[in-house]
Amino acid sequence: MHSRRIFLGLAAAAATGLGSSAWAQAWPQKQVTVIVPFAAGGNTDGIARMAAQRLGDALGKTFVVENRPGAGGAIAAELVKRSAPDGYTLFVAALPVMAIVPAMSKVRYDPLKDFAPISNIGTNPFALVVNKDLPVKTLKEFVEYVRASKASLAYGSAGVGSLNHLSMALFLKRAGIEMTHVPYKGNAPALSDVVAGHIPAMFSNLSDALSQAAGGNVRMIAISSAKRSALAADVPTVAESGFADFNVLTWNGLMAPAGTPPDIIERMAKELAAAVKDPKFAAQLVDYGVDPLGDTPAEYAAMLAKDIPLWAEAVEIAGVKQQ
Repeated sequence: MHSRRIFLGLAAAAATGLGSSAWAQAWPQKQVTVIVPFAAGGNTDGIARMAAQRLGDALGKTFVVENRPGAGGAIAAELVKRSAPDGYTLFVAALPVMAIVPAMSKVRYDPLKDFAPISNIGTNPFALVVNKDLPVKTLKEFVEYVRASKASLAYGSAGVGSLNHLSMALFLKRAGIEMTHVPYKGNAPALSDVVAGHIPAMFSNLSDALSQAAGGNVRMIAISSAKRSALAADVPTVAESGFADFNVLTWNGLMAPAGTPPDIIERMAKELAAAVKDPKFAAQLVDYGVDPLGDTPAEYAAMLAKDIPLWAEAVEIAGVKQQ
């Protein structure tokens, strides 16, 4: 009878959250599933597999990656939202899924309420690139050139509502200038037309821009993040070039369903923070064109809270109607 009372007491403690520390120490006891909102082979998928391997090695259980593409990532987000908050279903979230898709269309998840941020693994800024023959070398000269042009100049993007489309729309609004948007089916074909001189400029994925700039095919005149990228340390940011509050980048971070025990969240966050300080792991991220971050759950949550209104503003400026 005495042992039964002890058992019931422990069960009650766990049910009320008093046993969360013990629960976290016992976790994981089985395989953990890491949901990726896009198809295999892309940046988000690669980062997810790196993180899953690292966590699996550190915590002694398999972390298996499961790709659930569709609806711009909303299908995966909804799946994670409905999952048990026990640490056995995780989500490698990408900024578009959390801040842009909800601003452009109706979704059945709340980016702030339905997920528990763990750690933002790495960020990707964009590079404002111009054709090598365009007579500008700085962002100030670019703005003056566009303003003085008698005809409306064009800029390319990976498509309507894409990150580089919205980034440029936001910048043009801040700079008080206008250009004509020309959407392409991906970053690469748009950048190819900047190289060819068919369009003068675009905000390109940094990884794509680096190789073209190294070959002398385009000129990178500004980086979109608040701080210079380690991948292009000689290129100034938009912020330091006259637009102090401009800070636009994308990211991939690990999340869990809301209500996941905080101790489990903290365990994973500490492992990922240690991972990005590992030269080998950091070098793998850099190979993907990613600036390693590995921040805390609170820092990741704060970044998300700032990004949601920023990208909602960009969607409105770009005139991308809600569906």
